Amino acid sequence: METDGTYESRDTRGGAVPRPAGPPTDGRAAHPDAPAHVPAPPRTPPRPTTAPGTPVPGPAAPAAAGAVPGAPVAAGAVAPPVVAWLDAPRPEAAPGIWRFRHVPPPPPREARKLAPVTVAGLLIPLVIGLLLWSAWRRGAVPYQWIPLATFTPADWWYGGGTSPRDWHGAEAHVVYDGVFFAVLVYAIARLGAWAELSRHLLADRRPPVRAALTAGAALIVLTFVWPEAFPGVGWDALPVVAPLLSLVVLLGGGYDVLTSPALVYTLYALITAAVLWPFARLGDWPGLVRGRLGARAAATPPPLDPAAPVPLSQWPELRAAGGRPAADLLAAELYAGRMNDVDCARVRRSVERGRTHGGGLASFVDTVLRQGAAAGAHPSGDRDLPGRAATHDLLLGQVRIGRCVAEERNPAAYRGVGLALEPAALATSLLVVGPSGAGKTTRLTGPVVESLTLQALTGACAVVAVGTADAPLGPDAAYDVVVRPGDPASPYDLDLYAGLGDPDEAAALLAEGLVGDVENLDARRAATVLAQLIGPYRAAHGRFPSVPVLRELLEAGPETLTALLDRLPADGTAMRRELEARIRQAGTSADAGPLLADRLSLLDRPAFAEFFGADGSDVRPFSLKSVVHHPLRVRIKLPERGHEEASRLLARLVLAQFLAAARTGAKRAHFVSLVLDDATGALTAGTVRSLQRLRPHDAGVVLGLRTLGEVPEALHGPLFGAVGCRVALSGITTWDGRGFAETWGKEWVETTEVAHHTVFADQPMTRFIHAVRKRVTGKAVTTDAVTTRKVERERWSASELAHSLPPGHAVVSLTTAQGAHTPPVLVDLRG
Repeated sequence: METDGTYESRDTRGGAVPRPAGPPTDGRAAHPDAPAHVPAPPRTPPRPTTAPGTPVPGPAAPAAAGAVPGAPVAAGAVAPPVVAWLDAPRPEAAPGIWRFRHVPPPPPREARKLAPVTVAGLLIPLVIGLLLWSAWRRGAVPYQWIPLATFTPADWWYGGGTSPRDWHGAEAHVVYDGVFFAVLVYAIARLGAWAELSRHLLADRRPPVRAALTAGAALIVLTFVWPEAFPGVGWDALPVVAPLLSLVVLLGGGYDVLTSPALVYTLYALITAAVLWPFARLGDWPGLVRGRLGARAAATPPPLDPAAPVPLSQWPELRAAGGRPAADLLAAELYAGRMNDVDCARVRRSVERGRTHGGGLASFVDTVLRQGAAAGAHPSGDRDLPGRAATHDLLLGQVRIGRCVAEERNPAAYRGVGLALEPAALATSLLVVGPSGAGKTTRLTGPVVESLTLQALTGACAVVAVGTADAPLGPDAAYDVVVRPGDPASPYDLDLYAGLGDPDEAAALLAEGLVGDVENLDARRAATVLAQLIGPYRAAHGRFPSVPVLRELLEAGPETLTALLDRLPADGTAMRRELEARIRQAGTSADAGPLLADRLSLLDRPAFAEFFGADGSDVRPFSLKSVVHHPLRVRIKLPERGHEEASRLLARLVLAQFLAAARTGAKRAHFVSLVLDDATGALTAGTVRSLQRLRPHDAGVVLGLRTLGEVPEALHGPLFGAVGCRVALSGITTWDGRGFAETWGKEWVETTEVAHHTVFADQPMTRFIHAVRKRVTGKAVTTDAVTTRKVERERWSASELAHSLPPGHAVVSLTTAQGAHTPPVLVDLRG
């Protein structure tokens, strides 16, 4: 079922969210917080373009003399698309809903079917009423005239009956017939449920159609009340007008009372109003009139209200904080087309930070007056990415990933609306499971990485994207640091020791990367072995050992280690004790050194000869600690062809280093995220435990898997519990679907069961009728037994996830860091 964009942005192809409208006005100013060991590579800032599908505005007209900077453009001028994007409504909505110009869908209408009992209840009283009225007109109702004779004077009638003696009796007969007719119509309407039937027939009609239908029905009724007013109508009038006129004559004492036109026409108006009143109420004629008048009033532009909210394009927060000159300058830059959505989001974030930090806003206002739209730019100087493939709303940090399908399984609030991801949800970590070709990277991981890199330009987050060289995670120009282990042209190296100075902590992370996936070896014992070597080596040489040296130490016998012991300083008692313990363990059956050396040999290859802290290398080491302190964009390209095992080892190592770095330091001003496009072999018991402790630290991890079989079975349950956002793509197996089904749990649903029971008749005539009916219809006479009950049912079963998801679709559940969550919803990732 399509919604044709009714409940979302008017432009779902990217035109609604503008691209930059003008070139940057400033170069790449150095940022005071930029890390010294990560200099910005010399790149030309990307030339901004307009959004696809958005008309390119003509050259801006020169500002008139005396014009106020930042004032809205004059009538007839074309404002840049970014102005409409900034001022667009973003109402509050449930987690995960694309809020840009979001319109909540109307509540679902329950399909109502008129019961056969209601139809029979309408017809039976109507038939009985017609028969009664016919008998009444013929005087065949027993004791018909007794009430009339009881409540009227005796001198109106001839003795012993109700034959009228004069005009009083004649008019009393008319009034009596009218009273009986009114009571009969009221009884038929109540017993036949006319009001309920009318509401059922008009419930799904639009207000104009409902009003037109009730007006037509009222016109038909008026033809029976006033037949003489409609040419061509030949039937007699119903006893409505005549009884009321007769009642007026009786109360007025004669026919002279009807000679007053005012009284007669007033009575006619009251009769007509009484006939039309139920139809007007049923058709809601007053509501339709109010709606028309309201629409006409809305079409008239209201006078300017000084208390009306100021549009965001006028920078109301900055004006309220006393920065009116800076707000005027930014508004002028915005309307002149020299700002894009990245600039707007960055400036708004800087204003918010300045308002919460004493003295920060004044410094930012001074920067704006000097640099304009380029104030507070990213350390790299970039103000946009070289290209975009997804739809973003940087004001909220959302990236649109698809459209929720309008079907019964999805909650009413999510049917037909766009679904988006944002840092509030990514802070609980995201798990994406789907086979190759299901869109794991192109429709989920790639858009998330693109969104995070854009938000990094606003200073809101730092991102580390890890994947193979051919993974579609954006061009190298979209990143500040690109690490390509095994590529001699790579300007950066990966620090195996995460820039740490504590040998024990560095050894624990290195052991997690080397043997974290080995089931029969405790990572803590491997960390102890590594610490017993890298600590003394650092004490003797002033640095941690490179990969070849560390491998040699792990394979070395007591003689080589004794030589290292002799080089230790005399006051290094603790390091001597560590190395002596290692000498005693070397060569024993419980020694983990050979296994560590075997794993380390994956990195001790000629392709990596100049990497991982090699002596004399010109490649600069990069530590993941930098993303904790600076909004960096980091791309790590893992070697794949011929080095699959080395890539998995490096992925484990990067994940362990990120989890350790993200949980350190004080409260950060930006979100930190790691995206593993392929987490095969990267998840271990230690890293899964660390995932559960990320939420309080404003950090999250995005994990992509082709199947859950790439994770040890013992970690399936802890992994689903550690992540808050889960995505099951089409094409997964029932084994993978079982994990999602158990995680999403069950819900109470109402089921209806209909049982058909054969009717066995006892009477000969009934059996004969049943036999004839069976011969004619071919079916036995049955009665239906309907049972309605509530049962627990899986939200999505493993079989449904494996076989019922259409191509390009996924079932997504989200959880925010504040605890809000969504049930699993079916999403069309192509919408």
